[in-house]
Amino acid sequence: MKTLLLILCCMSITILHAQVLPTDTVPAIIKYTTENGATKFDSELRPLRQIAGAPAPFYTYFWEFGDGGFSFEKDPIHQYKKTDSVKVRLFATNNYDDGKRPPTKPRPIKPLTPKPMLASNDPSGLFKMGGNIELKSNCMPKPGDDMMLVFGYRNKATNGQQNVNGTVAILYNDREFANNNFVLAETRTYNNEKKGDLKSMLTTAYVPSKKNAPVYYASLTNEMPSTTAFDEKVLLKDKAKDFKSSESWRFENLQQGEERFLFMHFKTTPEMVKDTNAVVRISAVFIPDNPLLETEFFNMELQIVASHDPNKMVLRKSRMNYRFTGKNRELTYKIRFQNTGEGPAKKIDVAANISEVFSMTTLRVTKTKPEVVNCDSAYTGQSCIKTIKGTDSVHFVFSNIYLPGLQQKGVNDADSTMGFVEYKIRFKEKPKKLPIKSGAAIVFDKNEPIYTNRAVGRFKMGLSPALIIGYGFPFQTDNKNYLNDKNFVIGASLAPYAPHRSYWQVEVYLNTFKENTFLVNTDVGISRDTIVNKIPYRIDRKDNYRTTKIMTINAVPLQFRYNLNKYIGAGAGTLVSVNLYDKSTDELRYRLIPAQGTQVNLNVIANDLTKRFSDINASFFADVQLGLVHVGPSIGFRYLYDPKTNNSRMGTYLTWKL
Repeated sequence: MKTLLLILCCMSITILHAQVLPTDTVPAIIKYTTENGATKFDSELRPLRQIAGAPAPFYTYFWEFGDGGFSFEKDPIHQYKKTDSVKVRLFATNNYDDGKRPPTKPRPIKPLTPKPMLASNDPSGLFKMGGNIELKSNCMPKPGDDMMLVFGYRNKATNGQQNVNGTVAILYNDREFANNNFVLAETRTYNNEKKGDLKSMLTTAYVPSKKNAPVYYASLTNEMPSTTAFDEKVLLKDKAKDFKSSESWRFENLQQGEERFLFMHFKTTPEMVKDTNAVVRISAVFIPDNPLLETEFFNMELQIVASHDPNKMVLRKSRMNYRFTGKNRELTYKIRFQNTGEGPAKKIDVAANISEVFSMTTLRVTKTKPEVVNCDSAYTGQSCIKTIKGTDSVHFVFSNIYLPGLQQKGVNDADSTMGFVEYKIRFKEKPKKLPIKSGAAIVFDKNEPIYTNRAVGRFKMGLSPALIIGYGFPFQTDNKNYLNDKNFVIGASLAPYAPHRSYWQVEVYLNTFKENTFLVNTDVGISRDTIVNKIPYRIDRKDNYRTTKIMTINAVPLQFRYNLNKYIGAGAGTLVSVNLYDKSTDELRYRLIPAQGTQVNLNVIANDLTKRFSDINASFFADVQLGLVHVGPSIGFRYLYDPKTNNSRMGTYLTWKL
């Protein structure tokens, strides 16, 4: 009997060794080492398998450390504050790989006792939009696969609150799609957040703090739409109606500057996408109990992918020099697309929005793939492209073509599923110095549209020196203050070239003040005897006059300017001046009465002093410019106030940017 059992055991062991797990099912192996109180993580993952025609494959990483911390680095270092056992998770995403994502297998670890100086971690860096909430995913969602979402919320310092209580919520599964996109499989919390009920808060979450107070909502597109406190209650109800699913959590005692995170494990449903890509939304909501704090939204748009998305819009030479950009400047756009479906596409509509700065009449198609003729010259049934121009958009419609699907049976060449259209277009006139944004939507047959990235053309800042020539005149008549003297100015400024609206500018120039002589004091009726050239006199009067000649070097370290339009601009800043040359001459003027004869006037130089870099003054100013304020010439009128001497003065100047 013992012999039989031994034989069976040996056979079982042999069978187990003979079983080879598919590489796609091999979980990520988490490794770690601890040194000086810090834990360093790395991993062992299955080899990548490159998709034909795709870029070289690579992994991206998302680590959840089990104590509320996380990292998107490959080999992160984490410092635990406690020695409690935690479960570490690694979610590795295989980019441009033809396999599945390596499964995640939590690894329990027990951190060592942290050193006091090391038991802290740097801020997460998650809140790049500057709000109280932010979302970040570890990957774009893939049908039937998993996606991790970090929901971060904080009590930022500008809230002005030592601690905050409230609710955070997540809204998902857009109603515009018939099927659900996600299943929220699990949410891991680390700061005693409790499940709540968002529905009960729809009519109470927005309590107006004050009328017409602007509220801003964060967005991944960097657009900051605004509303008012009057609209808040309606907005939250309407926002919730756009989604079929929601979850909420109560939080307590969120300290000023503290960051907390929820880790949401979403499973994407297989029916999310049938034959094409789509853009889905997930919204986060931050609802503080304190009515002085505004409710915030953070909207995230995610593009569903099969594995990678080659649908892109590209602008060649997107960084342009504004000096050399005029109506004859021609820009080249290229829109790439790929049929990722299971069958061929016979009609493709590539729609691109055209910025108002372009002249639609100059648009021309230069290249296409597949290569086709213009539909105007095609015979019936021939493959062709038709360009349909609208007011602010253009459609490039490929008809009677055969573009295989990436998942189509028998299709092995990924390049055969790709195509593009390239076109050139010119400006109507010299454009404003603003970003030029364009995007595209691609429709394969009758499927839902696929939206590309935005191709953004930007102008280089460029630096523009300018010549300044001016004349200053005082408001006051106190001759003892040289700032009340008329003066001439010559100098230069430096600013971005042809800014559209707001910009910063620096200036430096010389200021020479008109020579001025003024009476310092007078002594009358002195009746003192003196001898001049052996002749006795009686001093009847003594006047002390002072003559000054001052030249200053002035600097405007920074001023803010704003162009209201192309003809009017305004600015304000601080001017710092140093007395570069300061000559002061004191002259005593005597009136002498002789014993006999007429009175005699005698002038004597009492003091002649020249100083350099003798005094520093700071003045505040505001001015208005009229003319061609973007590049010049223009004339400016500047009001200056010196708080040190309580002096006000006015200056006018001409400037011309180079």
